[in-house]
Amino acid sequence: MSSPTGPAGLPVRMPRPRQTGRHRRPEPAVAPEGAPALVLAVPGVPSAASRGLAEEIISIGRSELPGLDARIGFLDGDDASAFPSLSGVLTTVAAERAARAEFARATGHEVPAPTGPDAVVVPLLAGPDGDLLRRVRRALMDSPAAAELADVLGPHPLLAEALHVRLSEAGLARADRARLFTVTTAADGIVLATTGGEEAVKAAGITGMLLAARLAVPVKAAALDQEGSVAFVAEQLRREGSGQLALAPYLIGPEAAEGLLDTACKEAGCAAAEVLGAYPALGKLAVAQYSAALGIPVPQGVGAH
Repeated sequence: MSSPTGPAGLPVRMPRPRQTGRHRRPEPAVAPEGAPALVLAVPGVPSAASRGLAEEIISIGRSELPGLDARIGFLDGDDASAFPSLSGVLTTVAAERAARAEFARATGHEVPAPTGPDAVVVPLLAGPDGDLLRRVRRALMDSPAAAELADVLGPHPLLAEALHVRLSEAGLARADRARLFTVTTAADGIVLATTGGEEAVKAAGITGMLLAARLAVPVKAAALDQEGSVAFVAEQLRREGSGQLALAPYLIGPEAAEGLLDTACKEAGCAAAEVLGAYPALGKLAVAQYSAALGIPVPQGVGAH
């Protein structure tokens, strides 16, 4: 039987028939009608790079939960620029929701009444940075919106996976235990560097244990923003027998002050992998935390921590 053709006789991609039976793929969840907006709270100095990163994570989130209303708010944003502040975005979300409800009443449309908060704010943080989270809460208080604060993205096994990938991309770890045994630069000890003080280091340590299981090498967490912490942990690893160290930033990117990672690498005397950046799992985790805050099913294969 001939296949359908398009312009110039080129084949047309036909929709794949829906699988049936117990081996069919589950249908993706869809955001409930009238659901609150997901507002991604982006820390650090706003820039084109941090905006692009946030947009990529939001794009992944929308693919995980079709119909999701997702926005970006910057902790240090300026509502008059391309980097809207978190409190400004929340104010806009609340005003838009109220306007939709008023329009529906005025025109006699039957629409579901909005339920839950106006927005769920998901901090773009791998761990619990206390200072940044206090600023997020202050932004929520400064806005008239009814907003709920979701958990940070970690600790989570998907973040251990992301760290492993970044280390292997830098040639500092094997992609897995069975392949790439020729990687001569693979580290035999990992300093997992984060920001946010002691609480953040403890949380990073949980993901660090998962990373250690993947790499079969010791992993210890250290605080980038505490003087001497990275050097101290590096020395601990060396005393315990690790001869070739690597630094794995437990950071998404915007939350770290410029120069922190370079200084830490010099103190530890080792090479470093890239930050987590827009690793696809981050979009999934953002939606998982949003869903958990609302009590709706999280995406397949991603459990909120």
